[in-house]
Amino acid sequence: MSYTTEKRLSDTEGTFGKGDVRGLAAPEAANNATACGAFVPMLTLGVPGSGTTAVMLGALMLYNIQPGPMLLTEHPEIVGGLVASLFVGNVILLALNLPLVQIFARVLTVPNWLLVPGILVLSIVGVYSSHSSVFAVLLMMGIGMVGWLLRKAGFEMAPIILGFVLGRVMEVNLRNALAISGGEISILFSSTICIVLWIMAAAVAILPACLSRRARVRTPQPT
Repeated sequence: MSYTTEKRLSDTEGTFGKGDVRGLAAPEAANNATACGAFVPMLTLGVPGSGTTAVMLGALMLYNIQPGPMLLTEHPEIVGGLVASLFVGNVILLALNLPLVQIFARVLTVPNWLLVPGILVLSIVGVYSSHSSVFAVLLMMGIGMVGWLLRKAGFEMAPIILGFVLGRVMEVNLRNALAISGGEISILFSSTICIVLWIMAAAVAILPACLSRRARVRTPQPT
């Protein structure tokens, strides 16, 4: 979106896509802003805004820390430390990238036959050191194989990670709501806020498919 907007506003000479640095700077700036902005719903509502914050949400929940409206009151040191780390990280990133950008770019040339075994070894060591269980290592390998098959089938990994992390949160809150209502499912539709949230959830699920289909219909077919 940022690239399209920048191209529409600034590409008066037709240089985008031909080496114009503005076409790179705009999406990269938006990418960095999105990474920081994804923390806002996670810290205030307990809803991760990206795959990375979903992993962080799971890590916080392992330590019995529930992100949400009360996080600023109950654990202000975590929020303050996280915000401070974002500032420090940006400064360090700037200091490292300027002199070492050529070296970092060469990391992309590392062959997969060397990179993949290294990642696998680190993953096995990390899982075993955390759980001290061979079953946990086998489970990790099984999940990795399923993830590989899903990726080969064209599935996106970020929604799967979000579902894995948010599934437990949804089950716990659904159980609490049903316990409060005595098992009446109507509590999920009993207020205006609930109805608005249901409509928003349905729109998020339906609108992308509708817009994509509309775009395909409007795209002229080659003759």
